[in-house]
Amino acid sequence: MTKEELFHRLSTVLQDTFEIDPELIRPEARLREDLDIDSIDAVDLIVQFRPYVGKRLQPDVFKSVRTLQDVVDALHGLMQESVEA
Repeated sequence: MTKEELFHRLSTVLQDTFEIDPELIRPEARLREDLDIDSIDAVDLIVQFRPYVGKRLQPDVFKSVRTLQDVVDALHGLMQESVEA
């Protein structure tokens, strides 16, 4: 899955699960400040991507995630690790 596909999937999840306005969903959007995604919501969000990554998601990977692009980059990196393993 490409980063663009991941972002599109992330956008769909944010709209369907968290009822976030599509106009707010852009790569530079900050999770807490712009989208009102708290740490519990962030965990719920990441868990929805576990099937795509194919392995258990470690919270440490997401400690530095602040924007939607950070989420996409972290997930994409995990997916690449799964492919290479």
